[in-house]
Amino acid sequence: MAQNLNVMKKLLLLLFIGIIAIQTKAQEVNPDSIVPIFEFEEDVIDYGDIAYNSDGNRVFKFTNIGKTPLIISQVKGSCGCTVPTKPEKPIMPGEVGEIKVKYATNRVGPFSKTVTITSNASEQTKVLRIKGRVLKDEAEDLQKKKSIVSEN
Repeated sequence: MAQNLNVMKKLLLLLFIGIIAIQTKAQEVNPDSIVPIFEFEEDVIDYGDIAYNSDGNRVFKFTNIGKTPLIISQVKGSCGCTVPTKPEKPIMPGEVGEIKVKYATNRVGPFSKTVTITSNASEQTKVLRIKGRVLKDEAEDLQKKKSIVSEN
């Protein structure tokens, strides 16, 4: 009886491993599939150190390397300070598309935000990231120092 139980445990373990392997293989991007496929130039845009109230616009470029039109149904920033814009028309196979992102650079300090894309691509939900650091406004800093000195 104990021997049968050991055999059953081994069979269940092998079955479990087989199912995990099949699911992992199914999630890989296959360029021969008939669904659209994103190929981004970069998944992360690093603003680096940027000036207070400077241009916060950046662009994620991608190509549809699939065999059918890519339709982006939604793009969403992780907060109100990150505003993405999606293409309105389908991106045909081989075409380049853009996801535009505007970060509100009136917030001093480091930032790391995400943009989530929902589409009909093989990877139906794709997460992109922006990061950087907004530097202090030197003019505002100088004005504060002058007002402190004049008060004393």
